[in-house]
Amino acid sequence: MATKKGPGKPRREPMSRVDTAWLRMCRPTNPMMITGVLMFDEPMTLERLKDVVRRRFLAYPRFRQKAVDTAAGAAWVEDTDFDIDWHVRLSALPGRSDPTSEKRALERFVSQMASTPLDKTKPLWQFHLVERYRGGSALVARIHHSYADGIALVQVLLSLTDTTRKPERSSELRAAWLKQDGVEVVRRVGAIDRYVKLGGKMLGKGMEMYRDPSLATMLAKEGGEIGRELLSALALSDDPPTLLRGPLGVSKRVAWAEPLDLEEVKAVGRACDCTVNDVLMATAAGALRSYLIERGEDVDGVTLRATVPVNLRPLEHARKLGNHFGLVFLDLPVGEANPIRRVERVANCMNTLKNSRQAIVAFGLLAALGMAPGALQGVALELFSRKATAVATNVPGPQQPLYMGGSRVRDMMFWVPQTGSIGIGVSILSYNGRVHFGLIADAKLVPDPDAVIRRFGPEFEKLLYLALMGNWDYTLDAGAAESLLEETPLAS
Repeated sequence: MATKKGPGKPRREPMSRVDTAWLRMCRPTNPMMITGVLMFDEPMTLERLKDVVRRRFLAYPRFRQKAVDTAAGAAWVEDTDFDIDWHVRLSALPGRSDPTSEKRALERFVSQMASTPLDKTKPLWQFHLVERYRGGSALVARIHHSYADGIALVQVLLSLTDTTRKPERSSELRAAWLKQDGVEVVRRVGAIDRYVKLGGKMLGKGMEMYRDPSLATMLAKEGGEIGRELLSALALSDDPPTLLRGPLGVSKRVAWAEPLDLEEVKAVGRACDCTVNDVLMATAAGALRSYLIERGEDVDGVTLRATVPVNLRPLEHARKLGNHFGLVFLDLPVGEANPIRRVERVANCMNTLKNSRQAIVAFGLLAALGMAPGALQGVALELFSRKATAVATNVPGPQQPLYMGGSRVRDMMFWVPQTGSIGIGVSILSYNGRVHFGLIADAKLVPDPDAVIRRFGPEFEKLLYLALMGNWDYTLDAGAAESLLEETPLAS
């Protein structure tokens, strides 16, 4: 609860342990910002945007507060000098001529924004309105991860929109799109405090947990299955070395692909007896495989991992800020040439993770990290980030057209930050019957992310082709796909 520290003092409230962990994860090489883009069919004016921000975005009091971190802990403190003109700004793109050039210019601008840290002396968010983009406008939003997780922040941005051009009370968005992957797990296993306590004990061991037999004994005694699962996660091998891992710089590059038809993605999922998410993650693995091969990498038998956020927030709390998600390690079989076998492997891994408690364990460890000394945080962050090559997230958005300030939202995309030494981020967002892929990468690792992102469409087309050519009376399996690929080879 908010408190006052004497007359005239700004309102101050303590920051949660998990939010503190994300605040302290900022590095020059990986600023903890969630970056998003909304593209409008019609021009949006700066005054209309400010009006929407005042009425809806600032209806969340947290966005008038800045993060203050001290040795005694982090807190949210009201910004008594709050200036909306600093947070909502007008920008322009150079050299506009054709749609392709405009897209490249916007990608460069978003890359610059994703590489530029927010001002710590002010609330950690900004909106940049780009005028005259493809006959309309574009809005680039930057919000620090400490305010909320990606699922909550996407909903915050959607709360700025309406389902009709002229706002009506009946046009409020329903929250049915919000995934609840881990919510039932939380309810089934009980309070997370227990995992926070275990995480704290493990951090107290100096992060040598997976090498310390006494820690394994403590986990088995106090944590049971939870402890054993955490020990297993911490004992995961480091991801194999590829050109997607290496020393990071301070510049980010972003790109987004032409959208896929959501109904076609669902059709492939039905043919393969798996989820839409499995199909999309397998498509991402195929795109990374193709890119690595072109760059001269030997990928035979290689499996990379991506850290994937799992929502732990009950639906009724969807509009609350803060970070309420865990992380799981998902296998990306880039060494698998057969597209259907890639889908099968992703689906099998995801099913195993859904039945595990890895997400809750990660949440508890993050909470413990929020209270740990800075040096220990760095060691822990590096330990975890070595186990994955990418961050990957999939947010299902509303399947209907949206409007902001009277302007129709044509497309939208967002990018999540990477942690520690991870330099690649894959984001998937479905909106209005289409699926959007985005990639953010460290410029030293992937100087031209469009070279990766343009492969998503062809990789999905392989799956769609195999699904259409298969026997519809049976689930399409890897063996059938092999036969079809031999009959009509597709490019690797």
